[in-house]
Amino acid sequence: MLALIATALPARHSALATPKTAPRVRVGLVFDVGGRGDKSFNDSAFEGLLRAERELGAEISFLEPTGAEDREAALRLFAARHMDLVIGVGFIFSSDVDLVAQAYPSVSFACVDYAPSGDHLIPQNVAGLDFREEEGAFLVGGVAGKLTKTGHVGFVGGMTIPLIRKFEAGYEAGVKATCDKCVVHSAYAGASPDAFKDPAKGKLLAASQIAQGADVIFHASGSTGHGVFEAAREGHIYAIGVDSDQHDEMPGVVATSMIKRVDVAVFDAIKDAAEHKFVGGCVIGLGIGDQGVDYVHEGEHAALLTVAVKAAVEVLRQDVLSGRTQVPSR
Repeated sequence: MLALIATALPARHSALATPKTAPRVRVGLVFDVGGRGDKSFNDSAFEGLLRAERELGAEISFLEPTGAEDREAALRLFAARHMDLVIGVGFIFSSDVDLVAQAYPSVSFACVDYAPSGDHLIPQNVAGLDFREEEGAFLVGGVAGKLTKTGHVGFVGGMTIPLIRKFEAGYEAGVKATCDKCVVHSAYAGASPDAFKDPAKGKLLAASQIAQGADVIFHASGSTGHGVFEAAREGHIYAIGVDSDQHDEMPGVVATSMIKRVDVAVFDAIKDAAEHKFVGGCVIGLGIGDQGVDYVHEGEHAALLTVAVKAAVEVLRQDVLSGRTQVPSR
């Protein structure tokens, strides 16, 4: 129900001057669980949207739904306004995007972390924006394997779904690549979308792993990760952020972050729509070679990483790029 949508902001008009003869691309974006301010996945998507406003003169609108009914309603609201592109941020939108796209075949849709079910055909007006998260997690796993002094590291995931399992699998493989005797402790915050916005649970899980000897913990859990950072600070260990550079969340604790360029995927989808180059009916996958995933390894935010650590991880990167290493995704 539209009345249940938590935040509905009117279209923002770009301050960037555009020729009067140039039609402005109109974009509606619906945020994932946790919404703006998670300093991670959603904020990265928002940056891509704002970049499109700045650089393309896009007319942007965005909504923060409170639940499943609101997700579909928000998508329908934008589609009914005949937006040029409607974007759902997060795998949880996959079925909703497909449903609404079929009802509005003249509107283009994009879904970040799109996950079509079974043999389901992707609608021709839907583009899936996916990532090989396991490759980015592989790199930070290599970091963890080099940083640990106890031989125990941790992983805290949000919801128990295949997408987050990709992070776990890649991370464990990276740890083993630089520390074959290391033990990886893994835990998940829950089986519902709320698992991505439960900092208290994240702190509890991380504290348990610290008690088992973990001295580096990587999270892939949205705002639940804030609790992981708190536990890491109190336990005097290192944490690894996800999706965006999360150094400023806990300076001196966050050693690095796995970067997932949701901002680039969102911007590129909008640019394609603006230039009438949008292609649907497919899934676009981005990994290390496409600069879709990486980790923070330069500048002040990587100050805790030694030259030796970065050199070891660079070997892992080259192994992936050359095809010598196939990073597991589950």
